[in-house]
Amino acid sequence: MNCLQRIIFLSNFSNKKYIFSYALTNPRCKLSFLSVTKAQDLLQQKKVTSVTLVRDCFSQISKYNARLNAFIKVQNENVALEKAIEADDRFNKGIIKGPLDGIPITYKDNFCTKELSTTCDFISPFNATIVDLLQDSGAIMIGKTNMDEFGMGAFGPAYNPHTIISDQKDSIDQEPRVAGGSSGGSAAAVASGMCFASLGSDTGGSIRLPASYCGVIGFKPSYGQCSRWGLVAYASSLDTVGIITRNVHDAQLIYDIISKYDEKDPSSLPPKLRSINASLASFEKTNSNFTDLSKLRVGIPQEYYVSELSDPIKSLWKRGISLLRSYGATIVSVSCPSTRYALPAYYILAPAEASSNLARYDGVRYGHRSDMDSKQDEELLYAHTRSEGFGEEVKRRILLGTYTLTAGSYNNYFIYAQRIRKMVQSNFDSVFRRPNPLHLVKNESSSFYNRNSDEIFEISNKLRNESHGVDVIMTPVAISTSPKVKDSLSSSFLSNSDNAKNLDDNSFVNAYVNDVFTIPANLAGIPAISVPFGISPIDGFPIGLQLMTQYGDEHTLFYISKVLENNR
Repeated sequence: MNCLQRIIFLSNFSNKKYIFSYALTNPRCKLSFLSVTKAQDLLQQKKVTSVTLVRDCFSQISKYNARLNAFIKVQNENVALEKAIEADDRFNKGIIKGPLDGIPITYKDNFCTKELSTTCDFISPFNATIVDLLQDSGAIMIGKTNMDEFGMGAFGPAYNPHTIISDQKDSIDQEPRVAGGSSGGSAAAVASGMCFASLGSDTGGSIRLPASYCGVIGFKPSYGQCSRWGLVAYASSLDTVGIITRNVHDAQLIYDIISKYDEKDPSSLPPKLRSINASLASFEKTNSNFTDLSKLRVGIPQEYYVSELSDPIKSLWKRGISLLRSYGATIVSVSCPSTRYALPAYYILAPAEASSNLARYDGVRYGHRSDMDSKQDEELLYAHTRSEGFGEEVKRRILLGTYTLTAGSYNNYFIYAQRIRKMVQSNFDSVFRRPNPLHLVKNESSSFYNRNSDEIFEISNKLRNESHGVDVIMTPVAISTSPKVKDSLSSSFLSNSDNAKNLDDNSFVNAYVNDVFTIPANLAGIPAISVPFGISPIDGFPIGLQLMTQYGDEHTLFYISKVLENNR
């Protein structure tokens, strides 16, 4: 009898203390390690209570957070328990607020929340749109998770929980490793059973990299599908709300809740475009048999086979290809030639947008205010404030972004980077079979704009069948497993001034290479997901594979992700 079976067996007892006492003595059998879907089923069957789930999460936080540094702020336990009691009352009355009713979740600390402060020196008078949507569905917030400052980093301040909570401590490397960035706190919290799911942000891989390092699901939707209102901006044209869960179905469930039009977000996909996109033909709509993928075309981009790729990840990538081929999928070698320029283009565009977005932090209207500035004349109104308030990596990116936006550099750097971004988008459009809905509906005179859903499906399915493109692209997520803290530029490592002094300029450049596989999806705005698919035989740490689909084709992405998940 496995862990989950034993919990369900014990849940048949009317006295719930049997479940909780068993979980307390079996770290991997905590109720908080259940999926959202399974926990919700048990709640509805009244085999567990929301109070038990919340207490279980707080038990994990109390036990592990000091070592993992996953949380910046933890909700008052009594406040969370009050909400859990309210959820249990609803279940007892047969009333379900939504699919997340009574489920403890967390938010990355760059989401505005009224109940807990957002630590860029801001106590928000409102919730981010996605926070409201999830709370309306019954979710219980139990904390704000740790992150790189303003989302700028690949390693983060949180530690990888794999060595700390693993049942196989003798067989894996025991040196502390990073959880990844910038949503490392969210990934560590989910992987260690401190919550059932966590919401983060993904600007260049900040959801998918930590998910791969920690062995959980990390999903980035298409740009514009989920509202960014209430998300502290880093690079506005790249920032995307992301989801971290333990399985694909949970990610899909949460995505369906938060994928809504929001008039407060100017980048939110309008209802008409959402309707047209939902009508377009896709592999998921034309195939209902998980064991038969004979009509699936999987693209393997040759540009992702880079010299830095470690052997365990190469082997796992090949195993993923072999798995889909065994289900009948056609494997196609594809080329995205602009991919090689995506990394430098990103590190021009993202810092440029960051330098503009972060100009608001001057200490005049809100935020940190230096005592030194109040003693200076008006020419140095906020010089000390910004020097003291920003960390080294943020200042580095602001300086880089400001330089690329100056008159002498704008045409030579920023405009060229925008052209490369357009080329990356065009590469993906030429590779995928499904048409890009954003190109099909450029204005109201488009032939798609006034057609009904059946007509849109028929036309798009004909275009798809005539194409020699692919339905999904499979790549690695990262060039290696989770880096050791001593080998990384994580916040926890750099907090030691001696460590920082020993680094040269190349160290920071090398750190950016970790985003090489994840950045193209952000530049193109397409959906991507990291699915844990194996363990490195060298160090025993998780390895994820990345899947990408055409813009708006999230459900095909979930479909194929479940095939990988069920065969890992």
